[in-house]
Amino acid sequence: MSEGNHPSTHPPLPPTTEDDRVSWLRLLRSRRVGISTFYRLMAEHGNAADALGALPRVAREAGMDDYTPCPETVAVAEMRQAHKARARMICIGDTGYPAQLLDLADPPPILWAQGDPSLLTRPMIALVGARNASSLGGRMARALAADLGKKGYVIISGLARGIDTAAHKASLATGTVAVMAGGVDVVYPSENTALAAEIDRSGLRLSEMPMGTVPQARHFPRRNRLISGLAKAVVLTEAAAKSGSLITAKCALDQGREVLAVPGHPFDARAAGCNMLIRDGARLVRDAADVVEALTPLAPAPPEPQQAEIPLPADIPPPPPEKRSLRDTAKLHRMILDRLGPSPLAEDQLIRDLGAPANTVAPVLVDLELEGRINRQSGGLLSLAASTPVQPAQNSGSTAK
Repeated sequence: MSEGNHPSTHPPLPPTTEDDRVSWLRLLRSRRVGISTFYRLMAEHGNAADALGALPRVAREAGMDDYTPCPETVAVAEMRQAHKARARMICIGDTGYPAQLLDLADPPPILWAQGDPSLLTRPMIALVGARNASSLGGRMARALAADLGKKGYVIISGLARGIDTAAHKASLATGTVAVMAGGVDVVYPSENTALAAEIDRSGLRLSEMPMGTVPQARHFPRRNRLISGLAKAVVLTEAAAKSGSLITAKCALDQGREVLAVPGHPFDARAAGCNMLIRDGARLVRDAADVVEALTPLAPAPPEPQQAEIPLPADIPPPPPEKRSLRDTAKLHRMILDRLGPSPLAEDQLIRDLGAPANTVAPVLVDLELEGRINRQSGGLLSLAASTPVQPAQNSGSTAK
């Protein structure tokens, strides 16, 4: 049962009963049935139940004897697991299915959505980038996500560490969608468990994978095509020359989406992919206005509610310095070096990004300066020393972004 192109420009009629949905799930989860085979069988037989009945014969004609479709118990178990996770099944043809995905050559027949599915009806912009983002890269991602959210766009990303995490956090209040490489109920990386719970409450988590699927490297390119497919544009911040973010950019170009990139320092390996895209014609991004300029203007979003600041007493004494173990100090060293690059960064901004007390960070900065690993410039600016290598973005098989 070989995979071909989508056999029809018209999606199948959506399931109308619970039994129909079980049949759809059984057909899609059956062995050797991919997306294209699913659509071909549906077009040939009219509905999933008849396609399931014909599947053993089709398999025999393809040289597979003793073929058994996915058992009903397996599909029912997945639906129960989804119900327990408060995930909703969205089938192609349903009113809630995102119309943008119909442009894809292989739109997922079934999506699992956990959170607010109405976000799929709003215009979306994808923000993706390096997992070992610098402090400047994280600030840029947060600023873009917050400003684009205020302009009416939903921010979509992949819940990875680094740029993805910064983009999701900055757009929680205005709308964010996390497309998962595994099951919608499996958070990866685990350090983003709390963020995923916040997205579940105010945003949306989305996946085409079976419930409970632990993501593997091969799942990430499939996830990336959905990120770009859902978005009007893809903005890259700090993407290495070989990274999953560039796969997302390629998907976007193939799908006719806008590709934009934030430039970076030529010596910073984390910016090599972005600089390469700009060299090859991607639009350069300095701020949210550059992104909006590339797209059809939207009606202005309602003003964001103002939150009153709580005044703090002036006589609160500073907290006592923390006693840190050697392991904690080494971890702080690594966090500082990860956030610095060849471009100077203000020391107070670095401390805010680290979320650590100034009296804890300051002596560590002195140590790194004495070791020759960072440079201190006038005006309180810090940068990596030329002899300190910038770590490139980490990837699993160069695709697990």
